Amino acid sequence: MKALRRDWLLDPNPASRGQARAGQFYLGWLRLMRNPLAVIGLVIIAILIVMAVFAPLVATHDPIAQNLAGRLQPPLSPGHWLGTDEFGRDIYSRIVYGSRVTLYIVLLVTLTAPVFGLLIGTVAGYFGGWIDTMLMRLTDIFLAFPRLILALAFVAALGPGIGNAILAIALTAWPPYARVARAETLTVRNSDYIAAVQLQGAGSGRILFSHIAPICVPSVIIRVTLDMAGIILTAAGLGFLGLGAQPPLPEWGLMISTGRKFMFDQWWVATMPGMAIFIVSLGFNLLGDGLRDVLDPRSTGK
Repeated sequence: MKALRRDWLLDPNPASRGQARAGQFYLGWLRLMRNPLAVIGLVIIAILIVMAVFAPLVATHDPIAQNLAGRLQPPLSPGHWLGTDEFGRDIYSRIVYGSRVTLYIVLLVTLTAPVFGLLIGTVAGYFGGWIDTMLMRLTDIFLAFPRLILALAFVAALGPGIGNAILAIALTAWPPYARVARAETLTVRNSDYIAAVQLQGAGSGRILFSHIAPICVPSVIIRVTLDMAGIILTAAGLGFLGLGAQPPLPEWGLMISTGRKFMFDQWWVATMPGMAIFIVSLGFNLLGDGLRDVLDPRSTGK
């Protein structure tokens, strides 16, 4: 049965579009699995998702329950694998629940910034002229400022809070996707198949969303995966400065901020959430590199 399914997926003459897409996905999966670093990144992200979804089962304590009698216990203490913070809260449990906040930020930014950037880039690249000039100059204005500084300005105007932090990150994250989408659009807008679609009477909207945008999606996905580390670091930076998640929410950047005063004597309070940020960021970078090798058409022959 398994051999028949594999033969069906690898059939050089697919009988339908669905079979062709399934076969292409299967080949991409095989290529991804041949990259050990990409597999490591995929495992890290999978662990993050499992921790976030099953946090009540994975955590050993209530993340906001205080126990002043057990404050600042070192790692490997009885009942506390990673120690406790200044309020006696279990650091491991707070990191587990903090994965929910991290995944929440990543998902919302992923559903907004790349989509907006893809729309801006494809419209600018397809129509050209003054539309391209206007949209790209707007993109240049956003790119002229460091992402964290611009996010700080937005949060300062909107007010502290995780919702405003996510909105600020999304507002500062879309320009690179617009640049990528515009570059891809410029390479295909004068192609023969686009001219054929135009001769068939297709309008600009149909051409953009049905023929050009799908071509830009793989490059945008690669960029999204590689940008996740920067998004996580920006969210942690806002939390560290008190402009993102607010206490007692177990957000990793906020945990580092509250633990920095104990850095020299109780190093684990700030180090453990910092390690969580480092590992998750590394996972997204490794997975992004692997997806680039799989989705980039220029690397098909590797």
